[in-house]
Amino acid sequence: MNNTNDFYIYENYDNYDDENEIQEDEYHQYRDSTYEIISKVAYLIGIPKSVFVNPNHPPKIEVYDRIDKDKNARIIRHLCVIRNHIERGFKHINNKMKFEYTNRSILSMPEYIPPESIRQLNEDGVNFYKSSNTQLCQHVIEINRIICDRINNCKNLFPLWLNWQFIRNLFIMPNGLTETGTKSAADLFYDNLSLYPYKVYINWKPQEQGNILYNDKKFVSLLYEWNGSIFTDYSKVSDASTYIKGTIYDFVDDSEKVVIVVDCENSDPYKLSATLRNLDYTHTKKISSIILFDDVHTASAWRILEQFTNIPVEHVMTERVKENKSLVDMKLALRASKEHYTNNVDAFVIVSSDSDYWGLIESMPDAKFLVMVERENCGPDLKNALVNAGIFYCYIDDFYSGNADDVKHSAIFKAMYEYIDRKVSLNINDMFDEALQVTRAEMTTAERNQFIAKYIKTMQMKIDENGNLQLEFKK
Repeated sequence: MNNTNDFYIYENYDNYDDENEIQEDEYHQYRDSTYEIISKVAYLIGIPKSVFVNPNHPPKIEVYDRIDKDKNARIIRHLCVIRNHIERGFKHINNKMKFEYTNRSILSMPEYIPPESIRQLNEDGVNFYKSSNTQLCQHVIEINRIICDRINNCKNLFPLWLNWQFIRNLFIMPNGLTETGTKSAADLFYDNLSLYPYKVYINWKPQEQGNILYNDKKFVSLLYEWNGSIFTDYSKVSDASTYIKGTIYDFVDDSEKVVIVVDCENSDPYKLSATLRNLDYTHTKKISSIILFDDVHTASAWRILEQFTNIPVEHVMTERVKENKSLVDMKLALRASKEHYTNNVDAFVIVSSDSDYWGLIESMPDAKFLVMVERENCGPDLKNALVNAGIFYCYIDDFYSGNADDVKHSAIFKAMYEYIDRKVSLNINDMFDEALQVTRAEMTTAERNQFIAKYIKTMQMKIDENGNLQLEFKK
């Protein structure tokens, strides 16, 4: 590199397409992927905004704009930006600091260190710069120290299903709090610059793997591979194809009134929630309602589905005449018939992997049907019958489920609150009255109030290794 601008990499990314090109077979392997994870990683490691704005690059500007509002994310991003610029131009910056008396501070080298990152860090209350006499490697060490201290503040940006430690490791320079460690990392980076994502520093073993930030499916698969593990839950990093979604939209558009009927016994609430959330509501407004046919044995998560969709939800709870015999299929068929013949519903989306509903489909030849099933629970006979009848079916497993954590967590919290209500009943006033009675201790009202405020209201919860909960008084 012959001039200083080689190191100023802020806007010089448009020529990286060739070196980050993905092979044709990889395209088919990674198609229908999402871009949420790689966009967040790209933001945090300091890839320039111009990459996000450019439609030819995978990172999405809407993700950039969203997490740029997060102070913790901004701090990590701009620390990484500065660290990367120092690593890229270390020799030139170091020479300037040593030999140019009037320009010894890295704060006064805008051709190497982007002043906007310095300014943003100052606004966010972070200062890695000590003095003009500080050696350049010590600036890197200080940046590494702050990143180590603060990177966990970005953990909540990523879903629980993604191993956070694998993500965290990308930001931690090995032995980066020593001069030896920073030099080794810089040598590795500089010698393999073209292999790093958009020539930006991360902690990894550089190798020829194309653009590792091509999409979520590729990146997460590689991330787990680098850490000696295997990632297989691809519904977390991919979405149903444009063809599948387009067919659903066409089905709705070509109908007058659409109802979704759900056999809760033979469907997964989280997968269905993910499916509904990944359909564009502008194309599904004609769906008048979702009718859930439920019984006491199905997942409690069905009770909160309406919190996560704009479509009105109706619950039909079915009692069992015999403990081992459900009436859900009969109730669903009767209600669907009523909706068709009485309420002028001309199209149904059936969500169930049960072949019992084939009789319902045959009994209403004037109605249109689209069927959503689960891949592992739907047998070949039903699928063949649907294909032969010209009825489109799709797998709810194929829809992006990486954003379904809030549904799952809401269901879990609801169940835990119900458990607590059943198991825990403690009134501190009754407890304290009984303690005074059995100990025959006397207290004035003032003493009583002070004791409660100091010792009882400050009770702490302790959970042992077996999950047993204990309440302890702070003494």
